[in-house]
Amino acid sequence: MNVYEYAMKVEKEGEAYYREMSAKASNPGLKRVFTMLAEEEVKHYNIFKNMMKKENIDLDKLDIITDTKTIFQTLLEEKDNVSLDSEHLEYYKDAIAREDNSFEFYTEKACELEDEKEKKVFLQIAQEEKKHKRVLEEIVIFLEEPADWVASAEF
Repeated sequence: MNVYEYAMKVEKEGEAYYREMSAKASNPGLKRVFTMLAEEEVKHYNIFKNMMKKENIDLDKLDIITDTKTIFQTLLEEKDNVSLDSEHLEYYKDAIAREDNSFEFYTEKACELEDEKEKKVFLQIAQEEKKHKRVLEEIVIFLEEPADWVASAEF
């Protein structure tokens, strides 16, 4: 399995994981966050697929922070309707670890690549995974203390 096939496998697993989390989330804002993250994994999958086929890659489609701001505003408005489920909290913490592992994988692979454009793609996707991790960390904080939660300035 080459680096692109492995990256596609990682992204496909991530998509399935986020779709499962979306299905289990009772809060509409959380459902939207996880659906959005699943869709981002699909974008990443398609980028790696195009790279494997040596097709053109549009890096401008990778940024999710604008959508995230809207979603966290929704969470803020719904914070009184949030109940903490320790099992779901563990899913979110597992997702944080997955995003961290993806970040490390893509960063490491970028260092191994010789083609500068491919290296740039891997590093940009690594940064996207880092953003996903920060989104998930905010969700954990939100779930643990919804009454006191205020999204970080980035969101």
